[in-house]
Amino acid sequence: MKARGLLVAVVLLAALGGAVYWSNKQQKEDAAKPPAGTPPKILTLNEADITAVDIKRREGENTSLKRSASNVWAVTAPQAYDTDREAINNLLTALTSLSSEKVIEEKPTDLAGFGLKTPPVQFVISLKNGKTRTVSLGDEAPVGGATFAQVDGDARVFTIASSTRATLDKLGVDFRDKRLLKFDVTKLARLQLTVKGVNLEFSKNGQNEWTIVSPKPMRADGWQVEELARKLTDAKLDPLLTSDQQADLAKQFAASAPLATVAITDAATTQKLEVRKNKENKFYAKSSVVDGFHLITDEIGKDLDKSPEDFRNKKLFSFGFNDPTRVDYKDSAKQLNASKAGDRWVANNKTMDSVGIQSLIDRLRDLSATKFPDSGFTTPEIEIGVTSQDGKVTEKVSISKAGDRYIARREGEPSLYELEAKAVSDLQKAASDVKEQPPAKGAGK
Repeated sequence: MKARGLLVAVVLLAALGGAVYWSNKQQKEDAAKPPAGTPPKILTLNEADITAVDIKRREGENTSLKRSASNVWAVTAPQAYDTDREAINNLLTALTSLSSEKVIEEKPTDLAGFGLKTPPVQFVISLKNGKTRTVSLGDEAPVGGATFAQVDGDARVFTIASSTRATLDKLGVDFRDKRLLKFDVTKLARLQLTVKGVNLEFSKNGQNEWTIVSPKPMRADGWQVEELARKLTDAKLDPLLTSDQQADLAKQFAASAPLATVAITDAATTQKLEVRKNKENKFYAKSSVVDGFHLITDEIGKDLDKSPEDFRNKKLFSFGFNDPTRVDYKDSAKQLNASKAGDRWVANNKTMDSVGIQSLIDRLRDLSATKFPDSGFTTPEIEIGVTSQDGKVTEKVSISKAGDRYIARREGEPSLYELEAKAVSDLQKAASDVKEQPPAKGAGK
């Protein structure tokens, strides 16, 4: 009886184990399936396997896109162009994972009713294994704005969303790189700007900060330089200009007054853009890397229509929002040497009121030049030192008075900065107001 009971137990255990195994297997298979009601995929490809895409139209121009051995896409027909990377990426993303809205017919008997017997547009996708896949787009569905679609080797007729068709159905010019300057803004090494008769040259220092190196070393307003570079990437051609319009742009450029010339150097090349401005305040450009003459936006033109001083750093101190660890201040009425100790400010072994110190730091941070005079600095009336970045950077500034003007100079730099009298007065008051921290209430009782 014991043996029989043991046998029954073994059989039951095996059955239970089989049931658990089957349940787990079924759960994995169910998890791998798309949720019920998910529209079927029309086409799934590996983007890296695509070597070319030919867009063939029943009427109008055909477009050919090819990938080079170095993985660079180019438009080869109807004309040869460099490509807009974003436009190419959008096309490839749509083709490699092409989803439908729904299946209209499993086995259609008449494709003409869907516009698929002679499709208005087809996408022939060449793969590196030598094979091709073809996606055909037909007529627009009567309701909802969807488009009928079919893939070679699959009899079914699908609908795709109007947004998907808009991504796919492009002309050759839509894939053209329209930039007048084709530089990598993240790899800029040098920017040269000739404006209002002054040649400015910007380069990056060891801290990856923009500086002016010509006509003489000066601090640059890094934000202004970066903003100029960013806007230059937005200077683009109009690919749909007629020959008459192109000829008119050439005349307008020749008749306009020179405004600025920009030379951009990145890791690969140096490219130039010459910009002119006419009496109606329209801006025209000629690029060293794109043929022809071009009308550019007012926003770009106005960013070039500046004085050299607009690109100089007007801030007297560069510590910005880095918290200083030491502040030294001296004028005829006040001397302060305060250092950060943990979360306290200490001067002469006394804890100082942090609110007063912070007010002084704010005034120092706000000191900005209204002008850049060539002379006028005399005997310093105020001397300041600010240490920041965990003691790695110390900036020293001297301020003198020349009549009713205040002229400042940074240690080790030839440039002079004219300051507003009120800004200096506010600074002196903030320094005067720095006091020892009052004892806590109830202390000493």
